[in-house]
Amino acid sequence: MNRDEALRALDQRKERWDVLIIGGGATGLGAAVDAASRGYRTVLLEQHDFAKGTSSRSTKLVHGGVRYLRQGNISLVRDSLRERSRLLRNAPHVTRKQAFIVPAYRATDRAFYGIGLKLYDALAGEFSLGPSQIISREQALREIPTAETKNLRGGVRYFDGQFDDARLAVALAQTVFDLRGIALNYTPVLRLLKENERVVGVVARDAETGREFEVRAKVVINATGVFTDSVRRMDEPQAEVMVTASQGAHIVVNRSFLPGDSALMVPKTADGRVLFIIPWHGRAVIGTTDVPVNEAALEPRPLAQEIEFLLEHSALYLAKAPRTPDILSAFAGLRPLVKSGVARNTSKLSRDHTIETSRSGLISIAGGKWTTYRKMGEDVVTVAARVGELPARESKTADLPLHGTRVETLFEAGDDQEIKRAVRDEMARTVEDVLSRRSRLLLLDVRAALKDAPRVAEIMARLLSRDSAWQNAQVSEFTELARGYCWDGARL
Repeated sequence: MNRDEALRALDQRKERWDVLIIGGGATGLGAAVDAASRGYRTVLLEQHDFAKGTSSRSTKLVHGGVRYLRQGNISLVRDSLRERSRLLRNAPHVTRKQAFIVPAYRATDRAFYGIGLKLYDALAGEFSLGPSQIISREQALREIPTAETKNLRGGVRYFDGQFDDARLAVALAQTVFDLRGIALNYTPVLRLLKENERVVGVVARDAETGREFEVRAKVVINATGVFTDSVRRMDEPQAEVMVTASQGAHIVVNRSFLPGDSALMVPKTADGRVLFIIPWHGRAVIGTTDVPVNEAALEPRPLAQEIEFLLEHSALYLAKAPRTPDILSAFAGLRPLVKSGVARNTSKLSRDHTIETSRSGLISIAGGKWTTYRKMGEDVVTVAARVGELPARESKTADLPLHGTRVETLFEAGDDQEIKRAVRDEMARTVEDVLSRRSRLLLLDVRAALKDAPRVAEIMARLLSRDSAWQNAQVSEFTELARGYCWDGARL
């Protein structure tokens, strides 16, 4: 997966592509894999880096969604549980089974949560990862040694999946190439091309050189997440809003706050949210919040109220609770929610996906979540094949193994070979690409990432034939970006 070679291949192609996808997050990459696996000639264009936005900032769970069960969205839970099983099977190098403990602090909690999770088991059916079980106080403390002991009566143990979101995105991009498609990062779409009032392609720009070029296709899919409406308005300037954004923030702390192998899940906090404390890459991730935002940003920042919420609520369930100085990193992501005229709270807006075809043939897909990315890709490509009058072919992704390369984080590996692999094989073009998404060091430990930045820039400059000015600029830009991940930026 080499960017320069991909650009040359794009330039040399004279005939139209079958499917052109705008957006290199979970949805776009899933659609690209599905289209390419059906034999459609497929190209994907991403404005920044793969999974730069929402798709690298999730809670790192492959799950059916216990809270959606509480909302009565049975179909979403059932589909998610089926897709969870497929993802664990098709991408074992970036996914794994994870045990969760729901602590019980009231007399009725164990029975109430136990019944709900038995329904969760039943919906999973043959795709179950193991039966849920009501556990004693002693067993709950063996699983979560740092749990708050006051009034603890036991809990319920169940299983879901965990993954590395950005690493999965890279695996999907590599799979597109394996299937003879092309996926390009740092290639923003400037405008749509139309002929006879039909969308027939795009004008894009190579962000590194500034060169503009046309890419023509039989059908164009808009899979840009929280930026969906921006692309829709390239097609129809007066298009009504389709997507609203909700921000979810997370904090990362040392594993001493969650030393066991199990995760902790609180199904309903005082304001109705779900709280997770999850072991991940040798750290503990605490999340998530659900705050409406008015404007989508490529680099969202956690709000003070979100950090306070996570610290205050984790203190209710952990005997040893983290404080502000314990935060190793804090990050936020935006959820692209399908707009509703009824729900006032973004936590109640639909996580289902919606597909819209405009009068000019632009197909937009919005909503959904990482766990169901494959099904979203299948659904939107089926629509695209019909709109683009492509040969009807069945999806092949349900049982398609994804490109597999197990890469440890730089913090654990400390190996320059990982940096070289990220540049040569994974299209990493900036220090941020390497330290945020090819490894996950920025999310795991801001200060460790800052320490590694000069070395990463030096190695990348050699590999990409960049000068010292580029090298210095990369370190400076990364340092500024990293301040947004350190809750007390003044301490950097």
